[in-house]
Amino acid sequence: MKLGVPKEVHPGERRVAVTPDSVSKLKKLGFEVYIESGAGEGARFSDDAYEGAGATVVNGTRSLWSSSDVVLKVRPPEHHPVLDIDEADLLPEKSALISLIFPGQNKELIDKLAGLNITTLALDCVPRISRAQKMDVLSSMANIAGYRAVIEASHHFGSFFGGQITAAGRTRPARVLVIGAGVAGLSAIAAARGLGAEVRAFDTRAACEEQVKSLGATFVPLEFEESGEGSGGYAKAMSDAFLEAEHALFREQCKEVDIIITTALIPGKGAPQLILKDMVESMKAGSVIVDLAAEQGGNCELTVAEQTVEHDNVTIIGYTDLTSRLSTHASQFFGNNLIHLLSDVMKDGEWNLDLEDEVVRHSLITHEGEVIWPPPRKVVTSPTEGKPSAPAESTGVSLAADATPAAVQGKPSQRAGTIGLILGAAAMLLVGLYAPDSFIPRFSVFVLSCVVGWNVVWAVTHALHTPLMAVTNAISGIIIVGGILQVTGETNAGNILALIAIFLASMNVFGGFLVTHRMLNMFHK
Repeated sequence: MKLGVPKEVHPGERRVAVTPDSVSKLKKLGFEVYIESGAGEGARFSDDAYEGAGATVVNGTRSLWSSSDVVLKVRPPEHHPVLDIDEADLLPEKSALISLIFPGQNKELIDKLAGLNITTLALDCVPRISRAQKMDVLSSMANIAGYRAVIEASHHFGSFFGGQITAAGRTRPARVLVIGAGVAGLSAIAAARGLGAEVRAFDTRAACEEQVKSLGATFVPLEFEESGEGSGGYAKAMSDAFLEAEHALFREQCKEVDIIITTALIPGKGAPQLILKDMVESMKAGSVIVDLAAEQGGNCELTVAEQTVEHDNVTIIGYTDLTSRLSTHASQFFGNNLIHLLSDVMKDGEWNLDLEDEVVRHSLITHEGEVIWPPPRKVVTSPTEGKPSAPAESTGVSLAADATPAAVQGKPSQRAGTIGLILGAAAMLLVGLYAPDSFIPRFSVFVLSCVVGWNVVWAVTHALHTPLMAVTNAISGIIIVGGILQVTGETNAGNILALIAIFLASMNVFGGFLVTHRMLNMFHK
């Protein structure tokens, strides 16, 4: 298949969807890679570098688009200023497009793509599940944007970030408030802490508190009982009463801090206004606000997208190209995310869209001339009645278009559960009747330890540890205790197997602790 990579035409966009390092990996997947001449210049990748990696450089935009079976882009298709035509109209019929699409905001674009019989995969719709982290373009770009926001703030801030004590005088550390502790917010916290600033952070999601503290920042609490946990790892829209309490908190913070970095976004909606005009006017002269939500309307009332403005001696930065300001690394991350997604789509060198694959189904916007976004919601079945009930919001899990609905599967699932309970009860009865007396106490301890271990591990928020590692360590701990109880002074097969079990389980436990220790060290200076 021919894979085309055009040059981005959006003003200020310097990223490219494929880097020279990506070319060899794409060729292994079965693609012939064609790239428009000059496509990588903004990210400092020359045409010669692409040719050296095995790609074919094409002179001419129309010829690149018209000869491609799959087109990879960064930005959604838009008006081409040189050709005076919409990029979507350059796509050959029945070809595929993979890029950022933002279907909730670009209905006209997705209708056009469906009309042209284009298969469209939106990188911004990749679900935020563990398996899809390596494909999550939004997270990798948010990580870069959060870091760059701190760099931009330091450029406009007229003092040190870290405190200084010199013969000429003394300065206190800059006070930074980060609003929103998602990927971008955590990246900003780490960068600001690395520069020596005193960092505070706020988020509506309670689970973020531990993450903020692990980076050495102070979590700013809001005494208001309402959860901000939304679906898919995002925050949700809050009530008016919560927003009033939130504004009161920010008014107090604005009087104290020097720099504010806002990252608050709600999927499919405009950015919530969190910093109002009167709050800006209460900030100290020379303060800086960096609004990462500028492209969606901004978290600050005075933000102007793509510009830096000054109000009452406070600088407000509304750049929408922060990732492009680190275009080399941003392109590398973007290209790696694309390769992982294409690895799911390509099977044995052939294009294969598996509609039962959760990642593919969520990302698929248009297919076979139809708009199939948003994906169908998972139907929740009542365990007592077997009747389907739709959840208030998406659960983040979809059914394939031709999958059997959960309502149909409810009764067989109930029967299977009932049969399992009956068999389990029968097995327990047989154990009680025929097992030796010494076996019953040990078996009881084993069952209780499983129940206690399960509840202890699952009571911890999954965002704070790797569940798989925690569960395997718990199981390994049970194996170690059982092996120690089994070992005696005799040399027989039972003792040998017990020693082997202790050794292997111990390796798993200590290896798990070692990996966890290394992960935690990533957040230390």
